[in-house]
Amino acid sequence: MSDKKISEIQKEYKEISIDGLPNFIEEYISDGRPGVSKIIGVAQKRMEKLRIEQERIEKLKEYENQYWQTYDYIGGIDEVGRGPLAGPVVTACVILPKDCNILYINDSKKLSAAKRDELYDIIMKEAVSVSIGVVSEQRIDEINILQATYEAMRQAISEASVEPQVLLNDAVTIPGVNIQQVPIIKGDAKSISIGAASIIAKVTRDRMMVEYDNIYPEYHFASNKGYGSAEHIAALKEYGPCPIHRRSFIGNFI
Repeated sequence: MSDKKISEIQKEYKEISIDGLPNFIEEYISDGRPGVSKIIGVAQKRMEKLRIEQERIEKLKEYENQYWQTYDYIGGIDEVGRGPLAGPVVTACVILPKDCNILYINDSKKLSAAKRDELYDIIMKEAVSVSIGVVSEQRIDEINILQATYEAMRQAISEASVEPQVLLNDAVTIPGVNIQQVPIIKGDAKSISIGAASIIAKVTRDRMMVEYDNIYPEYHFASNKGYGSAEHIAALKEYGPCPIHRRSFIGNFI
């Protein structure tokens, strides 16, 4: 039995990093006091959740592991903002290192805003390259949303700090790109690179829409991000469109 008080062990557990859990469990697992056993049980559950997440991330690297055998720079491509009534379409191209083990990457829609923000910072720090493509609502109206999305994807690829040798794309094949492309249906939930790109694109666009909310507060862009919520549509009918509305998207509402 440890000579430490249970409250001290509890405090130690709360402060310990995920990497320190195995040693923590080993140190106190034979303590014998019910209060300590309870803490160890919680720690073991946390370890099991970590193991499950690590297995999920390894599975998420299936495509990357296949192409990393031949290439060093795999670009994951995804977009955000094809459906909104207002604001740009935003794409990201993310190249992760071969030893990447960032946990909790997933389709950005499956993550909370707080988790996306946390992962955004980690990806920006650890990625080999992160680049963004942004195509405006005016351009969307000129050439249609699909062509605008392709244009934004080409922009993101061209802005990469190292040229990707192969591209993993979420569902699409981008015209006008002379790099090998691998379209993956629901790729943001099947590829760690595409998942990372979906997070970068989503956080980037959401932050842009929050800024637009400061300029056009009547449309509540901070909460709806330009999508056609009841509140947004009501404001559109009352005030008419603002400069960032997609005229080709709003014909049914004005």
